[in-house]
Amino acid sequence: MLRGARPSPNIWHHPAAYELENRAFDRAGVLDGTIRALAPWDGRDVLDVGCGTGFHLPPFAAGARSVTGVEPHAPLAAIARRRTRRLGNVAVLAGLASALPLPGHSVDVVHARWAYFFGPGCEPGLAELDRVVRPGGRAFVIDNDATRSTFGSWFARGFPSVDPVAVEAFWAARGWDRVRLDLAWTFDSRADLEEVVRIELPRAVADRALAAHQGLVVDYAVNLWTRAF
Repeated sequence: MLRGARPSPNIWHHPAAYELENRAFDRAGVLDGTIRALAPWDGRDVLDVGCGTGFHLPPFAAGARSVTGVEPHAPLAAIARRRTRRLGNVAVLAGLASALPLPGHSVDVVHARWAYFFGPGCEPGLAELDRVVRPGGRAFVIDNDATRSTFGSWFARGFPSVDPVAVEAFWAARGWDRVRLDLAWTFDSRADLEEVVRIELPRAVADRALAAHQGLVVDYAVNLWTRAF
């Protein structure tokens, strides 16, 4: 782990379960379609900040000129490199959101999904985006919306210190726009759903949520924060 990295309580310790979560999230492709509509990445240079195991790198690589994944946790970066080793336009680098290992004005599209950018406290990372994104580029930050959806209500109970009003004010004050999206987790088995819920929520909150929720689908609202440069 690089010095200064913020440990992730889910993917760092449970990468296999997080893989299940990635595969269950937004199978309809609404989020990716929205990002592509706002910033088509074909022939452009893409940066995935906090790329984890590299789950999102191959879809970007299918059209982009180049894709760079930046990840501070060495075991996850190693998985990302194995995942993309046959893709000639992908590089996975060790680095922090607050100290990106990239030259200035070198990327066109930035993607950060549940990786460091949670409002107050991420100012150093935002300053790095100002440095590395080319004029005409666009950045996207995906985060939970604690004010809506079944998962949003679970998140609000599990993490009451996250103030949605303060988060919204933070992004708005810095010129970021919000797109509210209604998505879903769709699991193949109840065991998969339960495993993922238990890595995402404190134990008591997870137990309560699972006891009350039936089926394999969980409605899930997100905030897509975006800014043009």
